[in-house]
Amino acid sequence: MTEFATQTATDGGIHLLLDGPMTIYNAAEIKARLIQALESAPTLELDLSHVTEMDTAGFQLLALAKKECLARGQTLRIVGHAPSVQEVFDFYHTAAF
Repeated sequence: MTEFATQTATDGGIHLLLDGPMTIYNAAEIKARLIQALESAPTLELDLSHVTEMDTAGFQLLALAKKECLARGQTLRIVGHAPSVQEVFDFYHTAAF
């Protein structure tokens, strides 16, 4: 199960810490939380430093968040890449993503 910790960022946006796996098994839960966060603030900062496992579904959730932010004219920042996240980014050659 993935835990979520939400804080108001210094710029008035939302800082969302994900703690646990980002996998197909909890993708629906994470998607709902990401959409809720996007509807709440102009800036979303995702802290992935506590992600214990990530698969393609987790990567797709990040791509969805980026696409939604661009469509809404919002800002997405991804910070604190855990080794599990960095491994997926390296595999897909998407570090600049």
